[in-house]
Amino acid sequence: METEPARKKTRIKNSQSSSLNSISNEKQFWLMKAEPESRLVKGQDVKFSIDDFKKVEISPWDGVRNSEASMIMRERMKVGDLAFFYHSNCKNPGIAGIMQIHKEGYPDYTAWDKNHPYYDMKSIKEKPKWYMVDVKYIRHLSRFISLHELKKYKEGALKNMMLLRRPRLSVQSVTSYEWDFILGLEKEVT
Repeated sequence: METEPARKKTRIKNSQSSSLNSISNEKQFWLMKAEPESRLVKGQDVKFSIDDFKKVEISPWDGVRNSEASMIMRERMKVGDLAFFYHSNCKNPGIAGIMQIHKEGYPDYTAWDKNHPYYDMKSIKEKPKWYMVDVKYIRHLSRFISLHELKKYKEGALKNMMLLRRPRLSVQSVTSYEWDFILGLEKEVT
């Protein structure tokens, strides 16, 4: 009788392992926030809009100083994943465009630069505290989708969307259903 539970555990473990492998190979979706309006931090403007992004095409997503958001970039984001570029901390927040993860998580070296607006004296090169990814501009949305518009679906199609449940998190996951729903909104005439 003792061998039966061991077999069951093995089957469950193998099943979970293959499930995790298939998940890790699937494209994931994200929402990443940036500030489109000028704001000075330590005398430097931290503004970064979708238009600024389009000009540079590929950019490190640096300066994230929230441990959960940094962990997502370090451990979960993969090259090829897609993300909504979200305008935050502005008069009209919302989704402005789409970008792609271009390079997986690596230490955010801006944390070690004393002149950088997001310098963190507690982060050291030998044991980095903060991580970033590189992102590639894909496109502007054909129309801006405001937070106000997204909130209309808070009790319906977007009831579980992290943006509407945990609005302060600057890097967050988006389900494939939410991704497709929002792309459907993009096509609607308002």
